[in-house]
Amino acid sequence: MVYSEAALRAVNRLCAERGIYHVHDEAYEYFTFDGAKHLSPASFVGSAGHTISIYSLSKSYGFASWRIAYLALLNSLMPAMEKVQDTNIICPPVISQYAALGALEAGAAYCREKIATIGALRSTVKSLLEPLHDSCVIPETEGAFYYFLKVDTAYSSMELARRLIQEYKVAVMPGVAFGMTEGCYLRISYGALEAETVLAGIGRFVEGMTQILKGERGVRI
Repeated sequence: MVYSEAALRAVNRLCAERGIYHVHDEAYEYFTFDGAKHLSPASFVGSAGHTISIYSLSKSYGFASWRIAYLALLNSLMPAMEKVQDTNIICPPVISQYAALGALEAGAAYCREKIATIGALRSTVKSLLEPLHDSCVIPETEGAFYYFLKVDTAYSSMELARRLIQEYKVAVMPGVAFGMTEGCYLRISYGALEAETVLAGIGRFVEGMTQILKGERGVRI
């Protein structure tokens, strides 16, 4: 979901009142659809002293697995942050840092060109998931490139994910990875770079879910 300005202001104000930092994930800042707008709480007047923004090039610039990101925070916090970096055994390779510099110099226009493609895929994926509406709750999304499904099944999310991988060669994230221990939830992504890959994956997912859930309900396949 994309948080509203009112919700972000309320959280940021609460953090200020309680003397804690508002750490905000901005990784999907460009991935908004249907008129939704990204808003950083660091842009609020008076928020600089208690707000930390985290940006990842993995999503916006397609740098997945390159281990490159950056923070926007007060200079006074840098000594503590450098201590964390100094003891972190995984650091961005030099070539990734140069690539990141080039990406930031290219700017948001590069991202928006690619995101337009994902936006078109989003509509297609939504249509392809329609056959699952009788057995899944599929919330509307306004940001990022995921669907988080609640599945009407006795299977655990881990067991359902395992069957989809082993029997239908498509991987999903089980809901337990996101703290959803009650009921069965699955997260699916349509953020692959090639449309053919996304469509093939969603096709396998829908087929697998249809067959597995039919079998569970005792319907002859």
